Amino acid sequence: MHDFIIIGGGILGMSTAMQLKQAYPDRRMLLVEKEQAPACHQSGHNSGVIHAGVYYTPGSLKARFCLAGNRATREFCEAHGVAYEICGKLLVATSELEKQRMEALWERTAANGLEREWLSGEALREREPNITGIGGIFVPSSGIVDYAAVTRAMAAEFERLGGEIRYGAEVSGLEERRREVVVTTSQGECTGRYLVTCSGLMADRVIRMLGQKPGFTICPFRGEYYVLPERHNDIVNHLIYPIPDPSMPFLGVHLTRMIDGSVTVGPNAVLAFKREGYRRRDVSLRDLAGMAANPGLLKVLGSNLRPGLAEMKNSLHKRGYLELVRKYCPSLSLDDLEPYPAGVRAQAVSRDGKLVDDFLFVNTPRTLNVGNAPSPAATSALPIGAHIVEKLKKQVAD
Repeated sequence: MHDFIIIGGGILGMSTAMQLKQAYPDRRMLLVEKEQAPACHQSGHNSGVIHAGVYYTPGSLKARFCLAGNRATREFCEAHGVAYEICGKLLVATSELEKQRMEALWERTAANGLEREWLSGEALREREPNITGIGGIFVPSSGIVDYAAVTRAMAAEFERLGGEIRYGAEVSGLEERRREVVVTTSQGECTGRYLVTCSGLMADRVIRMLGQKPGFTICPFRGEYYVLPERHNDIVNHLIYPIPDPSMPFLGVHLTRMIDGSVTVGPNAVLAFKREGYRRRDVSLRDLAGMAANPGLLKVLGSNLRPGLAEMKNSLHKRGYLELVRKYCPSLSLDDLEPYPAGVRAQAVSRDGKLVDDFLFVNTPRTLNVGNAPSPAATSALPIGAHIVEKLKKQVAD
């Protein structure tokens, strides 16, 4: 019998497990992960940005967790020898409409307590000679890191404290009883007094295994990237983001300096035909049937039909993708976009056809389940884990 079982070896699961073990050093804890290593999905397939909290609604969990997570991530990396760099982020306006939207972002960054600097077109050119725009906002606290490396460091710390990790243990069944939770995996059954699930792309299915109605469905959106040739590693000095369209759910194609020195272009956002569909040819009939039968998801796709088709077109035709980034970096050519691995975002969609924009938890007497963990979940992993631990303390006390 374990005191706590954690499902999910991504950065949220590992952060929670590590901090739970720190809070209860003498309790038996087990983390189960279906893959053979940590961070095999969202945690290991992202842009590696340590976000500052520019875009999020003031007072939301997103805003609070991101601001705290930016500091906590840097402190964790320093304590555990994980390489990171605080290079700052530039949000670039290329039209008068975008400049108006930039003014709204300026107010939001103030409400979120961020240090920032307003740049004229001339000041923008001085900072970034290869970037074209009529103005920008510089946010110095944004940075870059390898979140898979952060997750591995969390896993090592959890094990050092006495926690157990079982890789290759896919969960196929859950049963919550009055005094325990039984977890059935591909490596057999295990029993815990309490259960935490951080299941990412499978979050709704895991919650249903408990006999609960999650109230949402996970919709997978693939984010496709390119990488620039090595000769362009110095093309930008900071992270370069466009000014987002507030009517769109995602942030747009940006230039990201990676911790290994390379520069990526992306991501876009296209509907994936499989929950873990990292390639265009990845298709799951089960996943497609579930999406086709979900009225909330169909409503989302219908209301975003035109931008969705545009994203799909640019996914299939690299020239359209290139034009998105040439708006602010005109020197790039088609040959500069080289292949790079894609990621898949787990986006929760409510029954009434809305994208769930904030963190969402589903609790039962003996379980705590992360239902939706949108970007910046990786940046926010440490405060989210601390939040879960505090919730568990109250459950244990009760």
